[in-house]
Amino acid sequence: MDVRRIEKLLEDIKAGRIEIRDALVTLRGLPFEDIGHTTIDHHRALRKGFSEVIFGEGKSSGQIISIMQRMKQQGDNILVTRVHNRKGLAIKRAIPEAQYYPTPRIITLMNHEVELVGKGLILVISAGTSDIPVAEEAALTAEMMGNPVERLYDVGISGIHRLFSKAELIQSANVIIVVAGMEGALPSVVGGLVDRPVIAVPTSVGYGASFGGVTALLAMLNSCASGISVVNIDNGFGAGCVASLINRDRESTP
Repeated sequence: MDVRRIEKLLEDIKAGRIEIRDALVTLRGLPFEDIGHTTIDHHRALRKGFSEVIFGEGKSSGQIISIMQRMKQQGDNILVTRVHNRKGLAIKRAIPEAQYYPTPRIITLMNHEVELVGKGLILVISAGTSDIPVAEEAALTAEMMGNPVERLYDVGISGIHRLFSKAELIQSANVIIVVAGMEGALPSVVGGLVDRPVIAVPTSVGYGASFGGVTALLAMLNSCASGISVVNIDNGFGAGCVASLINRDRESTP
């Protein structure tokens, strides 16, 4: 449930504009709702600052649609990750106001404007163009969670001058997400240039000895640059979420 909706409800009770029994009807959906195939955590926005994110992989379009419809009734902004093209288009037909982003395989549904709670810029960097789907998952997640986000794509170490030409932008970021496959070296380079948190995201992009991203993962975990944390392979959502928590202005959130 949207935090602002709870705040307004409490204000209405205090001012006598709504009876307690009527407020209880509104609150009955907290903290969760069982809709058969899914138990929706409506309380998550109050605990975490953002409503439950729907992981689309493994769910049918019908299941995702029903979850979205129930969350919409609660006034939540909705983020769905890992939705392939056919499923995404089916959901878009059922819920026309939803937005489908095919590159990161994300669906969003806005029930209210995103409140800017990030205290600084989150910069998302990708080593190559092939890493952009994971980078966009991270960028859109961070934006949905109330952060200003800039993108810097295809600046990997095979042409390191591309990265250095954006030194001013890199230094202006409060948190940096670096997405790379192959040998996964770019986060170490960036980590050696800045005094801000760097979140490294290994991708499954690469030839055989990359082992589906394991090589990049191990390289990032063994980085000699300080201040680097690492999320799982292809986990753009996880990186965007962690970056948002680091960047959050605590005074503007419950």
